[in-house]
Amino acid sequence: MDCFPVSSFYQYFIVLTCEVVHIKVTLKLLAGFLLIFVVSGCSYWDHTEKYQIIFNGEKKDAQNSESGTKNDFTIAIVPKVSGIPYFNAVEEGALEAGKKLKVTVIFAGPPIADWKQQMNIIEDLVQKDVDLIAVSANDPMMLRPILQKAEQKGIKVITWDSDTTSEQRDLFINMVDPEKLGRHLMDNLASRMGETGDFAIMTGSQDAANLSEWLKWIKVQQKQVYPNMNLIEVVETEDNPQKSYLEAERLLKNYPNLKGILGSSSVGPPAAAQAVKDAGKSGEVVVTGLSTPNLMRTFLKDNSAQIVTLWSPKKLGYLTVSVAKDLLNGQTPKDGQHIKNIGNIKVEGDTVIMGLPIDFTRENIDQYDF
Repeated sequence: MDCFPVSSFYQYFIVLTCEVVHIKVTLKLLAGFLLIFVVSGCSYWDHTEKYQIIFNGEKKDAQNSESGTKNDFTIAIVPKVSGIPYFNAVEEGALEAGKKLKVTVIFAGPPIADWKQQMNIIEDLVQKDVDLIAVSANDPMMLRPILQKAEQKGIKVITWDSDTTSEQRDLFINMVDPEKLGRHLMDNLASRMGETGDFAIMTGSQDAANLSEWLKWIKVQQKQVYPNMNLIEVVETEDNPQKSYLEAERLLKNYPNLKGILGSSSVGPPAAAQAVKDAGKSGEVVVTGLSTPNLMRTFLKDNSAQIVTLWSPKKLGYLTVSVAKDLLNGQTPKDGQHIKNIGNIKVEGDTVIMGLPIDFTRENIDQYDF
């Protein structure tokens, strides 16, 4: 079995076991992090290695490719952060696409959601002369210079998951329509809260283009449709599981009348649900948002969370590599085009939209495994 980096969770484990003040957090989250460590990989992050090749198409017989032609393309996929389940699933999809489409895939992400570390990784990839870089941007403005440098060297640039400025990339691969998603997330929370009361939002970073756009539409929907609901605070968690838990714990202590928490990045809902459960407020404080079914299964079943929404991150990884290969072959995506293993995509201008999100509840959660 191949060994993949799980640095962020390994670092969180070290921090947790060192902070005596938060020993309660350590005991409750340790088991979950160890499980993720076992499932996601079997070695710690080697800081001497900036990235890994997860599939090298040149080692395979090119005649077995679906197109029947040889491709020597190298495609680099750069997530916001490595090691969390959401991006692990994206990596799995990219790996699968690399094998089936016979291209070299590099998966390279920083151990924390930091634009500076992401920039350093992209700089290294530019020096390696890859054919295409696909990035989920932590900060769209700060990454502009390095992406411009890549394009000047003849490297194609696309974005996925989180966009940068349109001038610095050819295409953006989006999971869902951001307005529909933001409004839908607000609707889910409101329906479980009875359309009244105080709520908080936990996001990864407001600098990330996708999170910022979703947050905008969440707020618009609340103001337009739910005037009896009150947004008391927006918390940035940096996509850090430990920080997410501590922030959720703080919200519950500081706002005794809090009726709901909406997590708009994948680590937020499970951390909030755990904090609600630990506070003995399961069913009393509503938890909704975006996360994977495997992270939320237990919480949905014990009513520490009520509903979560997501698309398939594995399909997102596959789609990104598939579109990248087509682009390198001079083929641009078309509206309604059928992508094998994905389905029909929607294209609006220079944006590819994968499809509709899925809602997970106690009743249907066991139908999904990712």
